[in-house]
Amino acid sequence: MELSLKKDPSERYRFGYGAVITAGVDSQKNHSLGIFRDADDGAPLYRNTEKFDLPEAYVSYLVPLGSGLTLKAGKWATLIGYEVYESPKNLNFSRSFLYTLGTPYTHTGGLISYQFTSWFGATVGLTQGWDNSDNNNGYVRPIGSFAFTPIDKLSATVNFLVGPEQNRNQMHGGVNNRWIVDTTVLYTGIDKLTLAVNFDFAGEENDPALVATRQDANSRWGGIAGYVAYDWFQALRTALRLEYFSDPQGVRSSETIAPGLKVDLWEITMTVEYKIWRGLVGRVEYRHDEANRKAFSLQNHGLTPTSRAQDTISFSLYYLFF
Repeated sequence: MELSLKKDPSERYRFGYGAVITAGVDSQKNHSLGIFRDADDGAPLYRNTEKFDLPEAYVSYLVPLGSGLTLKAGKWATLIGYEVYESPKNLNFSRSFLYTLGTPYTHTGGLISYQFTSWFGATVGLTQGWDNSDNNNGYVRPIGSFAFTPIDKLSATVNFLVGPEQNRNQMHGGVNNRWIVDTTVLYTGIDKLTLAVNFDFAGEENDPALVATRQDANSRWGGIAGYVAYDWFQALRTALRLEYFSDPQGVRSSETIAPGLKVDLWEITMTVEYKIWRGLVGRVEYRHDEANRKAFSLQNHGLTPTSRAQDTISFSLYYLFF
């Protein structure tokens, strides 16, 4: 269950706000450190965390400077990636590997945004880190986004996050940075058709999952996802996602696979969305996942991988009030 309430600042209203509340088992796994989760509670069991979450809670202010300087502070969904936290805003119901394994979900901190020209805007800020609301090591992490719109209906966004994410007692040999560079290209120049591609490159120095077993403990991961959606008529949309995710040291897939083992993941997702009545929307989705080794558990609540592939059919409903 998800409830979202947002109002962005505009020329008429300089103050803005945003809040997202979720409930359910997924919410239990998405908490940021410091909000409903302590440092000693984490994957894969999440035994001590609440089954509801506050993914976003922020305020913003539009400063009347030039084209408008926007200040934002609080907890907010990451700038990184094509997919977002609120499911209705995504083309597919399920999330990509890039979203679930490769990138952060939320940040706590502050942002400054400015539209320099009609074709270029930028956002920069400081955060508590990768899904952190408590600062676990005393360092703040820079984050930023650069948005380009060279022609109408074509946009490209380059996002980054860099900084140490390890706890103080995990750091080996000084500050070990985790970094990610994310790029999204979106094209809507063909009537009723949406085309998008998202790719990430990321890594971490002296990854804690590897330092005990490898001399070279630096990790790397990344991938690419492509999206095609078509609006057949006002009420009906179909969407297709194709994706490849590479985890050479297995650190992002280590919830079910021992770190150090190379993991390659592929998926294809097909979604049909139909607007049933007013704001009521239904979705039917088929997804096929595949890996180069056993990476999926087909047992209920199982943690041991039992298969190299899995197939999922999902049915979902959501309602947009405004």
